[in-house]
Amino acid sequence: MQDQIDPTSQKRLTITMAQIDFMVGDLPGNAERVLAAAKKAIADQGADIVVFPELCLTGYPPEDLLLRPSLDARLEDAFNLLASAHLPATLVVGAPVRKQGLLYNAAVVIEAGKVLATYCKQHLPNFQVFDEKRYFAEGKEPCVVMIQGVPVGLTVCEDIWNDGPVEQAAQAGAKLVLNLNASPYDSGKQGRRKALLERRARDNQVSIVYVNLVGGQDELVFDGGSMVFDRSGALSVEVPQFAEGLFPVEFLADEHCQPVPQPAISEPSLEQNVYDALVLGVRDYVNKNGFKSVVLGLSGGIDSAVTLAVAADALGPDRVRAVMMPFRYTAEMSIEDAAAQAKAMGVQYDVFSIEPMYEAFMETLSAPFKGTQPNTTEENLQARLRGVLLMSLSNKFGSLVLTTGNKSEMSVGYSTLYGDMAGGFDVLKDVPKTLVFRLAWHRNTRSEVIPERVITRPPSAELAPDQKDEDSLPGYDVLDQILHAYIERDLSVEAIIAEGFVREDVERVVRLVDINEYKRRQAPIGVRISERGFGKDRRYPITNGWKPGK
Repeated sequence: MQDQIDPTSQKRLTITMAQIDFMVGDLPGNAERVLAAAKKAIADQGADIVVFPELCLTGYPPEDLLLRPSLDARLEDAFNLLASAHLPATLVVGAPVRKQGLLYNAAVVIEAGKVLATYCKQHLPNFQVFDEKRYFAEGKEPCVVMIQGVPVGLTVCEDIWNDGPVEQAAQAGAKLVLNLNASPYDSGKQGRRKALLERRARDNQVSIVYVNLVGGQDELVFDGGSMVFDRSGALSVEVPQFAEGLFPVEFLADEHCQPVPQPAISEPSLEQNVYDALVLGVRDYVNKNGFKSVVLGLSGGIDSAVTLAVAADALGPDRVRAVMMPFRYTAEMSIEDAAAQAKAMGVQYDVFSIEPMYEAFMETLSAPFKGTQPNTTEENLQARLRGVLLMSLSNKFGSLVLTTGNKSEMSVGYSTLYGDMAGGFDVLKDVPKTLVFRLAWHRNTRSEVIPERVITRPPSAELAPDQKDEDSLPGYDVLDQILHAYIERDLSVEAIIAEGFVREDVERVVRLVDINEYKRRQAPIGVRISERGFGKDRRYPITNGWKPGK
């Protein structure tokens, strides 16, 4: 019988996963954040190695800031700050590195006041929201470096999604692989990451430390969710998504460098996951851009109700202003429900009727409109008057206007240019209407702030008498499925029909999506929560002759 090894007698190695929110472009500030986090991890956790996310010194994605002539000087200052600290632990940071005139996306190891090793990312993503080949050259070689007596392989984000880099590191003797990430959120991403990391660790018999960025950057949200898998492919450690923190993991520094497992965290529901992403995206966009507060139109409908809830949860009620702007078609229940929610959430609430302004405009337009019949022009005027009011409050008080359009509406153009689309950030831009309802029910499980009839009554823009959304659109349960098939799965009209949808509905919806590209191009950005949102993901020409049938 073999002697049992007492794990308490083995040498232990503490690796801290620094899941931190960095600011794109703020190289001095980001270097200070790295240094402060490393010092805290060393002092409070006894960290031997502190691992930071991909491109943490520049923030992600830095885009054309990487083309600025002063980039190299700023990077030199950042590295000098980190090296000069002579910390008693090894730092692994993500940063651009220039070699022989070429810029690389790199993982840099700093130890004892000097750069110990540099690994250059081999696989550069150039799809969905990624555009790395515009800026970086591809690395060619693995990098295995001895850190604290352990052979450690380095990889960066996309490297782990492709065959090659982890295998190379394992073949070069690595017992542990550090993977630095700036992996943006979508609602199914964490599950796909886990399946991938399990396979990479098991197939290569190496433990993997996956460290991900957290925070909002324009339309992207980085959810963290950093993890450690052992050499058998078992998940040993998973940290919460959407939360900054320094998360230590102990390793038994034997021949296999196995992590010491930690208790599993609970799996969030889809609704909780998406809601947390929206809150983080709003909070970081508002705060990082220096807005003191936000203002939005509160109509008594489901979209503005969820938008208000997210905004108040993200920023606190004292930084949120809700404005009801009723007209003759606004139902009394809408006015009552908007007031009830504003009171429940403790936000500033105002009521400004647009009736006098509408009458003034119609008087001015009476001559050119003479002999014509009312149509969507008059409906759109109502929305545009509301947009003018909100933008005026924005200008006067420095508040960011939050728009409230959801993905279903933005897809088919069920919105008004310079009206309900007027603003700086659309919280629900990538959230289908059916999911908006689910988010409302979910938020009310915490505290009932959204009146129930806001969720249960038929949706309406209330721009005409007895108007309902489904008067001009298929039911949202059908519409959202067609939109998902066409926008996110790229199916043709015939392929969607073959899945059991009515031809008339499919052709109509697809046509609306295509002809409203010009509207979406002028819409504010919003939080991306799907694999294909309207923004960096989907770049279609406005003027084109493509026929979507086949």
